[in-house]
Amino acid sequence: MFASRPSDTGTATGSGTSGPAGSPGSVTDRLRAVELLGSVRYGRMAMSMRALPFLAVARHLVIEGRVVLRMHRGLGFHESCDGSVVAYGADNFNTPASGGVEDLWSVQFTGPVEIVHPASDQRERFGTGPAEVNGEHFDPVYLRLDPRIAHMHTLAFDASP
Repeated sequence: MFASRPSDTGTATGSGTSGPAGSPGSVTDRLRAVELLGSVRYGRMAMSMRALPFLAVARHLVIEGRVVLRMHRGLGFHESCDGSVVAYGADNFNTPASGGVEDLWSVQFTGPVEIVHPASDQRERFGTGPAEVNGEHFDPVYLRLDPRIAHMHTLAFDASP
């Protein structure tokens, strides 16, 4: 569960507006964003490497209100992220629409990240990883993102022509 913190700067809803963390609906928006994140398995982490912006794909789980990420250790991305603030986003844009019409959504969480060593039962929840990444044997490393800001955007479609 997310806890309200003095460092929270707000949330955004489908309208693209933001307000203070204590504004009406912000807790609901955060909970909905976490719920949506839990409905997909992969997302993208935005970070800085050598002062340049960079995106990396990661598998995620929501554990105790935090986003736990699994990445390949051999790429070294985790070293650039440890102790930094990153953004992590996911969406359902590639999910086939049921019945031809379905709302699309994206969520983004921003906050500090650190390398962690999840318990074996938590690691098992990630499922099997890829056999290889760029020709190397997959060697998992885990990061925990402590979300301070949550954004949620939705695209609603009218069923009429």
